[in-house]
Amino acid sequence: MRDAKPSDRPGDVPARVVNEVEIVLGQKKLLQRLVPGLVHAFIFWGFIVLLPTIVIAAIDVAGGHVAVPEWYRVLSDVFAVLVLVGVATAVVIRKVVRPARFEGSHLGEADLILGLIAAVVVTLLLWHHLGGIGFAWAHLVVIGLFLAYLPYSKHLHIGVAPANVWLARTRARGRLEPLRFDLPDDQLRFGVATVADLTRKEVLDAFSCTECGRCQDACPAYATGKALSPKLVIMGVRDQLFAQNEEPIVGAGVPEEMIWDCVTCGACVEACPVSIEHVDHIVDLRRSRLMVDAAFPAEAEPMLRDVERASNPWGKPQTERAAWADGLGVRVLEPGDPAPEVLYWVGCAASFDERARASAVATAKLLQKAGVDFAMLGPREGCTGDPARRMGNEYVFQAAAEQNVATLNEQGVTKIVASCPHCFNTLANEYGDFGGRYEVLHHSELLAQLVDEGRLAPVAGSGSVTYHDSCYLARHNDVRVEPRKLLKVIGQPVEMKRSGRQTFCCGAGGAHMWMEERGTQINVERAKEAAATGAETLAVACPFCTVMLDDGVREVGAELRVADVATLLAETLHD
Repeated sequence: MRDAKPSDRPGDVPARVVNEVEIVLGQKKLLQRLVPGLVHAFIFWGFIVLLPTIVIAAIDVAGGHVAVPEWYRVLSDVFAVLVLVGVATAVVIRKVVRPARFEGSHLGEADLILGLIAAVVVTLLLWHHLGGIGFAWAHLVVIGLFLAYLPYSKHLHIGVAPANVWLARTRARGRLEPLRFDLPDDQLRFGVATVADLTRKEVLDAFSCTECGRCQDACPAYATGKALSPKLVIMGVRDQLFAQNEEPIVGAGVPEEMIWDCVTCGACVEACPVSIEHVDHIVDLRRSRLMVDAAFPAEAEPMLRDVERASNPWGKPQTERAAWADGLGVRVLEPGDPAPEVLYWVGCAASFDERARASAVATAKLLQKAGVDFAMLGPREGCTGDPARRMGNEYVFQAAAEQNVATLNEQGVTKIVASCPHCFNTLANEYGDFGGRYEVLHHSELLAQLVDEGRLAPVAGSGSVTYHDSCYLARHNDVRVEPRKLLKVIGQPVEMKRSGRQTFCCGAGGAHMWMEERGTQINVERAKEAAATGAETLAVACPFCTVMLDDGVREVGAELRVADVATLLAETLHD
């Protein structure tokens, strides 16, 4: 830890205290899965309650005496039994149920730890009910063995997980920490190549891993047969730390293929009970491979080149960026023009992809109908740099960010509405690191607000509609309510099994919109889930999701229309 690089984590003490109470003491995230959650909670709470018994036993074997209140003796017995129930249930889960999420975990080590935990409480109960210094000694010896083994096992998380939860992001979950290129050469960091490059948070992440496999179970890449397991990435980093291995992590600890499979959806981070930030590890490993070793998937090269050269991943001329709005009368800001109430950040997908353009047209018409004073930058709007950053090219991202921030600040922009959740996340959460601080809304938020204010008066439809939550909207930024408000005035909503913050990815994130996908396609899996609801329409709120899920629906052969919430809302309005 002393040698690790500093992590950029601001104070925000009240939120961190809440996290400690809810996640560590309350076991909130573990209890999202009730039975395994209770197993861990019984063991965790039991050891907290039983902690004073160690001191009492030590005094007992030393010949002293502690007057233990009867209420505490009863309480400790109750929790000792609960710990044994937890251990027994854990054994059944691991040996009989054998869920797939444990694949790749160190099962033998887990068995030993469960055995030691059982021995701790059994010797405690024997000492309490049969008496004698021998059982007190046995209790202390088992505890000593457990503590001696702890630093070399996965149960090291007992000591470091609370610190890891404390350092977890409390705001802007979709933000990546920027690299500093203005430092002296001996302080420059180009992502993570070896353990010497890890940040303090990344080191804590590695030592906090419980190998529970919840991240693996939630990962859309793993679920569709890819090599990636977020759990194995963290375990690989931890193995390198334990070995103090100076070899590159990618190759020695983590297979190369794993880091490129990630769609940066954040499902792993959402599922992790100890606040490990897997996406940061993967992006940092990508940064080193791409910027230092020039090693990355060949199919991503045209996208990176086009973002740098043409300011958009499609490689189209910037002069065509506003072509989607021809005939709509949308104001294009020129240098020196007064800033509008709201700047509409169209994004590259809605500007250049035919299927995604419909949402931009609908959004513009809705804002006009509601009397919103808005304008767009047109040819002066560049790619936010999101796909380059998630691919690992921090240079290209920061160049794009600095140019866009300069344009926005020169224009006096204070409020932005974005249709693309990736643009929304970057503008809201990442441009602040480069001097760009704005009020940023997703178009679903602004449209829901306009409906609530009566500035838009839709007529509710009767068709059934299911909604796909975009990862960068629902999970990274917690925008879940507003799109559903729109759904209620669009038609009859039907929820998919995986929705909200537990949504399943469309497969486009992490620059995968421009990459080849091995194995089963993520968008096809999601399209099947949408079709299974029996809905007539699949509503989305992201241009990437529009394209990916439209492709998925066609692949599945489902009779399911894919359309943005803005498009659907526009169709319900009175003329």
